[in-house]
Amino acid sequence: MMRRQIKTPAIAAALAAAGLGTAVFITACGTSGQTPGIAASASATAGTRASAQDSYSYYRSMMGRYFGGSMMGGGARSWMMSPAGYRWMTGLNGVPGWMRGGHFPAVMMGSGMMGTGTSADPGKFMGRLWADAPGPRVTPAQATRAGNQIPPGAHINQAARTITFTTGSVHLAAVASPAGSPDETFRIAGMVNPKITVPAGAQVSIQVVNADPDTAHGLVVTSGLGQSSWMPMMTSRPAFTGAALWFLGNPTAAGMHAGTLAFAAATSGTYHYLCPVPGHAQKGMAGLFTVSNAS
Repeated sequence: MMRRQIKTPAIAAALAAAGLGTAVFITACGTSGQTPGIAASASATAGTRASAQDSYSYYRSMMGRYFGGSMMGGGARSWMMSPAGYRWMTGLNGVPGWMRGGHFPAVMMGSGMMGTGTSADPGKFMGRLWADAPGPRVTPAQATRAGNQIPPGAHINQAARTITFTTGSVHLAAVASPAGSPDETFRIAGMVNPKITVPAGAQVSIQVVNADPDTAHGLVVTSGLGQSSWMPMMTSRPAFTGAALWFLGNPTAAGMHAGTLAFAAATSGTYHYLCPVPGHAQKGMAGLFTVSNAS
């Protein structure tokens, strides 16, 4: 991540905005074989459908800018412009293809977009690709407040870096790679990658903000030790329906991308929250997420 000052005008988008933001269509897919995730809105289905259409329109426009009219021709370029290519990129049929170990087509690797070598961070490419995508935005000041906000109903232990909820409704914010925190980490309730405990059956809503100026990030709650893998979604799927927001693009002058994932913590156990972009969990974007039966 390259730290630099981002100047943004004041905008009306707030962290509590009902929309799911840039990744609403990605969040809605949940995990392969599962039903769509839960949007934090009374009109979630209609809003998700509209946002998905807006995102696909943006995708076609963006790809056209990168590759020009040749994207409308035959071969791989045409496929990447198609609905099938869009689903492969965003995971509308499950985990995005590039997170399942699939490589970007050669047409997507040119012009230095991914950097050089097989170790290039896909988040760099995805961050640029979706930087201007539609969806809610927040200012740097709003992101800072969100990352330091104590969630309602939470018991905080700063020394142990723990957040414990005893309520059936859980709302918190996670800011990815904010200024002032270690790179490739989440800031939640003023702490870096805290341990989070919620009661079984709780309805959980997590607002995610990407504060990283040059890299895409997301947040997924997984069942397993996915954070030890370079590509965690190859070894650990989302633990609950709706517990996945695959990625948010880079901030722009319009603000920082914000999105929401919402799910029911239906089964007690030990889980992890992490950034699903390859390599990011290994670098430190991961924390413990426990669903407890304790009353």
